[in-house]
Amino acid sequence: MIDEILLEIADEPSHRSPAAFNLLLARQSRVKEVMKQQSIPVICITHPINVLYATGARNMTVFSLMNTSRYLLMFAEGPTILFDFWGCSHLAEGLPTLDEIKVATGVSYVAAGTGLKDQASKWADELASYILEYVGEGALIGVDRFHFAALDALRERGFTITDSDQVMAKARSIKMPIEMPFINEAMRRTEQATVELADSLEAGALEIEIWAEFYRGLIAREGEYISTRLLQSGPRTFPYFQEAGPRPIQSGELLCFDTDTIGYHGYAVDYSRTFLCGTDRATDQQKHLYRLAYDQLNHNVDLFQPGTEFEEIADKAWPIPEEHKPYSYYCLAHGLGMSGEYPNIPHKQPGEPYPLKGRLKPGMIVCAESYVGSELSHEGVKLEDQLLITESGPQRMSHFPFDDRLLVKED
Repeated sequence: MIDEILLEIADEPSHRSPAAFNLLLARQSRVKEVMKQQSIPVICITHPINVLYATGARNMTVFSLMNTSRYLLMFAEGPTILFDFWGCSHLAEGLPTLDEIKVATGVSYVAAGTGLKDQASKWADELASYILEYVGEGALIGVDRFHFAALDALRERGFTITDSDQVMAKARSIKMPIEMPFINEAMRRTEQATVELADSLEAGALEIEIWAEFYRGLIAREGEYISTRLLQSGPRTFPYFQEAGPRPIQSGELLCFDTDTIGYHGYAVDYSRTFLCGTDRATDQQKHLYRLAYDQLNHNVDLFQPGTEFEEIADKAWPIPEEHKPYSYYCLAHGLGMSGEYPNIPHKQPGEPYPLKGRLKPGMIVCAESYVGSELSHEGVKLEDQLLITESGPQRMSHFPFDDRLLVKED
């Protein structure tokens, strides 16, 4: 079956192919299954990635991240109704996951101004008509990012509000076999765009020009967007988390790059590489930093075994040298799916209780993080790999090569 899906998505890029529709139905079933497990009979969600996961309905994703402009009402036992932005209902027509499409009521100051309370009342009345029919009075409703006026209006009608993330985060954290061909295809296309980025690493090119080449390659391959612009060169590789800017790169400098893409079919791809720019040879310090980051990454990858407690991973993680600890990456690893997801696995802090309970499960995708920076040389190396947790251990999903000119054995 998976081979058939691979052939289909290679030949048919449409989000409305039979394989894509089967994917959407499987994800919707997964959400409803978790709703029943959590005893949450209805959810009303507006986060566009949650809506996309649950239904496949995509519309102005970045705009929707900034505005409560569309939302989804889904019953564990009952219909799924999309309230879409005005004039956009045709975008979701024909999706097998939707029973009805209606025009959304904007519940925000931008949409309603001083009439926000009245708008929220209208919004809540419309939802209540469905909830009373399919669940009844006093229903428990899972919600995500609505304006407090909207939530107050639901409470005034006798409903109880809870966080929908306990449904959506749990549903999205385990990847089903039907998802894997699409995720692997997202990875393949992102790696192709990374090749084009690497080919543009010429002395004098601006960081933003290099980053734009990657963005072009992603969008040309049906990607969605890039959630960060983490690309930095030379002295800007330390400390980390510096965005691509108008700095020209020089031969012999390091360049750190993190994909952070929302790619094909909305699936995220997240790996990091550090390149040596131009034709100059790497310095001993550059090779040393690269070796440390590479060792950290590979040591930690081996710890991501199914069933392993998060705290055990933190206990056995690669010991960061003292001189590099203040500048290390903020977490050991984080989940991934259609964005950064559960779990976010922190480092262990001496004398403090470990904050994250739980264990790795087969079907999770996690990204192992490594950053080693030096205050003395003002350089840093960022590496990261995306892993699928399987019954037999971690499987690397990212295959973009490391830089051989930096990856040499130290004397």
